[in-house]
Amino acid sequence: MTTTLSAQTSAAPPATGRWISHWDPEDEKFWADTGRRVARRNLVWSIIVEHLGFSVWLLWSAVAVHLPAAGFRFSVDQLFWLVALPNLVGAVMRIPYTLAVARFGGRNWTTVSAALLVLPIGLMAACVLNPGTPYWMFAVAATTAGLGGGNFASSMANISYFYPERHKGVALGLNAAGGNLGVAVVQFAVPLAVGFAVLGATGAGPHLANAPLLWLAPVLVATVCAALFMDNLSVSRAPLRRQMSVLTDRHTWVMSGLYIGTFGSFIGYSAALPLLIKSEFPEVSGVLYAALGPLVGSLTRPAGGWLADRFGGARITAASFLLMAGGVGGVLAALTAHRFAPFLTAFLVLFVASGVGNGSTYRMIPAIFRIRAVQRLGDTPEAATRGRTEAAAVIGLAAAVGALGGFLIPRGFGTSIARTGSIDAALLVFLAGYAVCLVVTWWFYLRTVLVRRAPSLAEAAV
Repeated sequence: MTTTLSAQTSAAPPATGRWISHWDPEDEKFWADTGRRVARRNLVWSIIVEHLGFSVWLLWSAVAVHLPAAGFRFSVDQLFWLVALPNLVGAVMRIPYTLAVARFGGRNWTTVSAALLVLPIGLMAACVLNPGTPYWMFAVAATTAGLGGGNFASSMANISYFYPERHKGVALGLNAAGGNLGVAVVQFAVPLAVGFAVLGATGAGPHLANAPLLWLAPVLVATVCAALFMDNLSVSRAPLRRQMSVLTDRHTWVMSGLYIGTFGSFIGYSAALPLLIKSEFPEVSGVLYAALGPLVGSLTRPAGGWLADRFGGARITAASFLLMAGGVGGVLAALTAHRFAPFLTAFLVLFVASGVGNGSTYRMIPAIFRIRAVQRLGDTPEAATRGRTEAAAVIGLAAAVGALGGFLIPRGFGTSIARTGSIDAALLVFLAGYAVCLVVTWWFYLRTVLVRRAPSLAEAAV
């Protein structure tokens, strides 16, 4: 059934669960009379489902550190694999999840993606309840946790349609921050939950089954509420060919690469930090300290969107890469002195910078593809529609590519420890990566020299 929201009249929000055939948030009267309320309601439930998706996605980062104490004798490198695998799968899943919004509708796909979270929850519980579970089964269970990573891409692509250009930075920042907070929540909650014996559990060790089961009821409730209270937008429906047309635009891949530097850093450090603290500072009881990183990174993401709306996304993104480089330098210095407080402080700087950069890079994408559409089609309604469609596709693709950082960073640390006995080599590689990202941001979006030979988008103030 289809609901039409008229831009000419003040209409009440539509009955939930229907397709909305008319959606024009750029029309100020439509936005004030109807659009804002509908968009806000969808944003709230999108944040909740995405939050749970992130929690399930990063569950293994909080659980893996407790596996040795529970009797599972895995090597440090094997543990790093368990926290890296969900990120690899999550990155891959983000592409079909993005396309699913255009195919099935935002409300429909949010409902399905929330229900799918039951699978990794159940498999993790099954693994940790049996002391004889082989490592390969843990790896399979960790792989399915990647389904939670796909939620981000579909959620961001869907919400990008609901909001007008002038509010996209804040809306996308809030949506992403609500999801990112799931990382901090899981890393705060799991160490507390595994300390309580429930469900008839016995023994003095950590009760790891509590960790996945803690999220079962919220996931089931969110699935039902997404079906009841969210909407599908007809404007989000687009042929696969139109969505895939962005693959030939160089800015798609430029922004995807930059997103590895920002979001990839956030999710990668979030996954690795509990194990890093345990391996580098075994004398510190630092499991809960690890949750501070994703917490501050999540809280600063909306600030990145707001700053990008105010000063331009490219400028804020460049500043973020400079700050991340400083953070890596601080971590290296702290490791040399073997001092935990500076180590944690430097990582918090990395998380703050990555959070701000997450918000600013995502704000850049709609601006870039609006400009690109106008360059091809002129300042026309068709260009505005095309720009929104292409931006939504790129948001999903960049989310997929960027999430690879969540795999590369833990594996970089694991490989560095296995081969050299320290994480210094991995940190130096990450430092070089931030330098490359800074140069790329300047070349494509801030450069005002050599523009005749190689045009940039600096004049558009992306």
